[in-house]
Amino acid sequence: MVPTIKTEISKLKSLAWEKGAVAKQITATDIVVSQWVRFKCRYGCKGYAKHLGCPPYAPSPDETRRMVKEYHTGILVRFDGIPGHAKFTGDDLPEDFHHFYKDLILWVNTTIHMLEKTAFYDGFYKAFAFGGYPCIYCEECVAEACEGIVDESIRRKCRHMDMVRPSMEAAGMDVFATAKNAGWDLQTIPCKNREYGKIMHSDIVSVALVLID
Repeated sequence: MVPTIKTEISKLKSLAWEKGAVAKQITATDIVVSQWVRFKCRYGCKGYAKHLGCPPYAPSPDETRRMVKEYHTGILVRFDGIPGHAKFTGDDLPEDFHHFYKDLILWVNTTIHMLEKTAFYDGFYKAFAFGGYPCIYCEECVAEACEGIVDESIRRKCRHMDMVRPSMEAAGMDVFATAKNAGWDLQTIPCKNREYGKIMHSDIVSVALVLID
């Protein structure tokens, strides 16, 4: 027998808590999808077109809007801090800082993947997760390794096809506005000399989403 949505959400909240995260129930109408979000990916992010969970491989905002409308309920999952790096400043970050955040990215994305699969096998077959950040399951994504035209068909070469999910921002979700609708007031983090990625403090809040119906 499939559990009630109330029972399932309670279970997923407990599982998130066991992973060191906090989950909060939201309605699909709380999820804000905006065109401008993809522009931030396309112009400004060094990971653009280098990871299969990111644009242009991720769903477009229009696709995301249509998909979200097919759901009523979800849980927003909050992750505070960075595993393995309790306190740091912009001076502590390496030039290639993507792997500096590896434990954080894995924490977020493995957790929401586990929550999605739990809901699916509990009978909520529509469950689908949106993670955060560029994927980091591989040292180098096949998308980054391949030269030439950026093409969706390259996804067939993904080494972790079962695990990779688009990040919320990659799919056009306004994470700040969506979190605010859940009662979490997120703030941008200042960067040293306004340099990309050189954040000035380690008080990072990461957010992911699992849609359930």
